[in-house]
Amino acid sequence: MSLKIRLARGGAKKRPYYRIVIADSRSPRDGRFIEKIGTFNPLLAKDAVERVVLDTEKAKAWLEKGAQPTDRVARFLDAAGLMKRDARNNPKKAEPGEKAKERAKEKAEKAAAAAAPAEEAPAE
Repeated sequence: MSLKIRLARGGAKKRPYYRIVIADSRSPRDGRFIEKIGTFNPLLAKDAVERVVLDTEKAKAWLEKGAQPTDRVARFLDAAGLMKRDARNNPKKAEPGEKAKERAKEKAEKAAAAAAPAEEAPAE
């Protein structure tokens, strides 16, 4: 049984509130879980103390048992000093797609074609 430390969503529509839980990786996101070890309220300010409440002793115990945190929970554990999270690097993230590159190329060609006759007319 592979264990995950992950978020289970609660709260009303457009008002999320998450529980940080230990769950079997095959169970549904908001379904059955083994233990609740904290909460996360994304609506609070980033510097608010109540934004992330985490029982560090329980989290440490579950990490020793082999539970794998999700990326978001790994950020919380890194902030609490329980584990080291590697920084992600995706240099192609801001690069436009193939279609966007083609459209930009066509637009540049049209602009160059429109500018060329305008430059020739005053020269005569």
